Amino acid sequence: MDFLSANTNTCANRPNGEMIWWAIILSNLSAGLLLTLFLNWSKASGLISGLKLGAVFGLLYACIVDFSFWSMTTIFNSLTVLIVDVLISAFVLGIVGMVIVLTWGKES
Repeated sequence: MDFLSANTNTCANRPNGEMIWWAIILSNLSAGLLLTLFLNWSKASGLISGLKLGAVFGLLYACIVDFSFWSMTTIFNSLTVLIVDVLISAFVLGIVGMVIVLTWGKES
């Protein structure tokens, strides 16, 4: 958090006390549903496939968002920060993908 805060233009951010929590929750639930659909459609069946496919999803999704921001805003101060954010997103969504596949249980 400190690295990203120090290397991004935070002027457009809302102060912590003014965050719109219902929108944050809806955003995260939507991302979880999209990742779940992606894993289901790709027939992920184990921890490793959930990890790999979640990471690929996170990498591609973060590239969509971050390179759009890079092209149209001044949020990122350098490409290094953008790449770090993409890698962090891939890591986090890889873990989330693994957890999603774990919670599916086994078919009879």
